[in-house]
Amino acid sequence: MTQTESAYSEMVERVRQGRLLAACMGLLSWDERTYMPRAGGPLRGEQMALLAKLYHERLADPRLGELLDQLADAPLGELEQACVREVRRVHHRAVKIPKRLVEELARTTTLAQGVWVEARAKSDYSLFLPHLQTIVRLKREEAQAVGYDQSPYDALLDEYEPGATVAQLQPIFTALADALVPLIAAIANSTVRPDRSIIERDYPVDRQRFFAESAAAALGFRFDAGRLDVSVHPFCSGLGPGDCRLTTRYHPRRFNDGFFGMLHEVGHGLYEQNLDPQHFGTPLGEAVSLGIHESQSRLWENQVGRSEPFWRHFFPRARQAFPEALAEVGHEAFYLAINEVTPSFIRVEADEATYNLHIILRFELEQALLADQLQPADLPLAWNERFQQLLGLSPPDDARGCLQDIHWSSGGLGYFPTYTLGNLYAAQFMAQARRDLPGLDEAFARGDFAPLRQWLTQSIHRHGSRYRPDELCRRVTGQPLDSSIFVTYLRDKLAPLYRL
Repeated sequence: MTQTESAYSEMVERVRQGRLLAACMGLLSWDERTYMPRAGGPLRGEQMALLAKLYHERLADPRLGELLDQLADAPLGELEQACVREVRRVHHRAVKIPKRLVEELARTTTLAQGVWVEARAKSDYSLFLPHLQTIVRLKREEAQAVGYDQSPYDALLDEYEPGATVAQLQPIFTALADALVPLIAAIANSTVRPDRSIIERDYPVDRQRFFAESAAAALGFRFDAGRLDVSVHPFCSGLGPGDCRLTTRYHPRRFNDGFFGMLHEVGHGLYEQNLDPQHFGTPLGEAVSLGIHESQSRLWENQVGRSEPFWRHFFPRARQAFPEALAEVGHEAFYLAINEVTPSFIRVEADEATYNLHIILRFELEQALLADQLQPADLPLAWNERFQQLLGLSPPDDARGCLQDIHWSSGGLGYFPTYTLGNLYAAQFMAQARRDLPGLDEAFARGDFAPLRQWLTQSIHRHGSRYRPDELCRRVTGQPLDSSIFVTYLRDKLAPLYRL
């Protein structure tokens, strides 16, 4: 074995050991949000703090830095160069962040997530406020430690979407809002009114769960290598090859909550289950970014799951599963009901047209929090005022306002923009898939989702982090990210529905 091969092999082994620690943390986090007793929070916080410290020590280990230096100019293949590039990025970030801060963040956010569940249930922001104040302080400290050129937000955003900056995203988001607002207004003025009652009838939870699991399996989610449970906020934990945990939440009188939450998480799960297992533990076996990850969830949830051909296959099965609710409902009325466009309070329940306005709100507020231009104590008022400006609604309580998402309790400042990036990537990937796979809609109508799943696996999943998001987009679609493709998709879909 040459010196270069030895150095690369040692680097890979060290990174894999760190990834195993991360998988242990992921399992504890999944358990915390699904089955852990409420009183177990303090102990779980200590467990997470210890594992976070050990994981950070692995990433920041000087020996890993020495190996990366040895490999800097070594003659490596393309895959090995990509792996070294991404390990170097993660290592350099870890070196900058103090071990004490890593432990404190893990301990604080573990406790905060439990408090957030209670605060949301009681719609009592005062319960969560002290924890958010601490989290914002710690994330400001993290941004300063990592460093940035223009905005502290850039330092946090880079963790989820490598290379992305506020300066890059702001014009994309502004142009998107400018295009969406008149479309939403035109729909509001349409004489077409979906029958909302169709999806707000009695949908027994046990049947919802059976229907959701059946649909997940039909899309290709492997239950021998994963599971679907219930949590307050839906999520996906890809722990590694053979173990991917999904959750959704069911409401006995709201069909959309459980089913489309499931589709969203299945999109994440298919990405995790179709990463190349031989590269587990290295960047080549991990998703390239949260924006690309969200593209997969939003693609299956909306581009596929809210499409007319999808329901040509699944609506007869839905009527069988829920005969009392759907016996007298026609396919067209149901399809219109699940594609209703109207401003609403809850992001995860928002329609495709208004959804990104929810993200823009959070994008703005997070920047203000990090820049010390907005104090956590003033967040509910700032949220409600901006929500009124963007969506024309005033949240009646904090549970339907600033307490609705789990992300801030877990320290995920900088995460939200990846949802909008995911919507944009999803539309662009799906447009390319339709060009590459003639007859895709007919396949959906037959219940055949394998062609799209296989195309996504070969085009996106199996590459892991071989390419950065922008390069991956160019390779798959032949052009850089273009928000107009998403806007065109929405107009083409919604104009006939609402007779615009």
